[in-house]
Amino acid sequence: MSFRRVMALVLSVLAASPASFAADDRKRTPGTKKPLSTAPLTPGMKERVLEIINDACIFCHGEKGEASNPIYPRLAAQNREYLERQLKLFRIGARKSDIMNEQAADLADGEIAALAAWFSSQPPLAHKLAEDEWERQLWEVGRYVFRYGDPFENIPPCMTCHGKDARGSRTLPRLAGQHRKYIVNQLIAFKKGERQTDDAMMRAIAKNLSRLAMEGVALYLSTLKPENGSPEAGKSGDGK
Repeated sequence: MSFRRVMALVLSVLAASPASFAADDRKRTPGTKKPLSTAPLTPGMKERVLEIINDACIFCHGEKGEASNPIYPRLAAQNREYLERQLKLFRIGARKSDIMNEQAADLADGEIAALAAWFSSQPPLAHKLAEDEWERQLWEVGRYVFRYGDPFENIPPCMTCHGKDARGSRTLPRLAGQHRKYIVNQLIAFKKGERQTDDAMMRAIAKNLSRLAMEGVALYLSTLKPENGSPEAGKSGDGK
């Protein structure tokens, strides 16, 4: 697929209406749509959320989505609708994970919406770039690919869909401050076709990504703190 065709496909995806998920995906008729919840957490639901987190989520993701182990995603400040969608995909087994399929299987819709509201409201985090020449050069590779893509490999700029500060959107994930290792693992999963539940665009792009580009982009994204007004704040920040 040529670079122009890839870009045309990217733009067509951005122009399309975002898909919404039903209030209960296990019972709804395929093709029907209902907006996801945007209601604030009630005191009762907050109590239930903390109970679920302490029973399950905290071991991998932390109470506030900080995820100290880099193989698990940070959920802090993740986009609410995206989180809710992913939990529903895990619940019905459409997105595969030995851990998450089991954890999400018995979650009710209200619990999923409340968990998404909780984690999305937590403050974002970012990693600090190491004072190392090798890391700095890799970071520059990642910044270039994120901003400009790689027309020689038919890869469009990542920021076309994910935004210049990698905040994502209602239906696309926030990548700013995410763990580098987790991002690389997901890109590899897209490249191998192991992750099938999200936009086919990611599989098409990841297919042409070299490991160098993956590592560079992941490193660059892991340092971003857009709320500070600078897409490169993590480069000199304290990493928190």
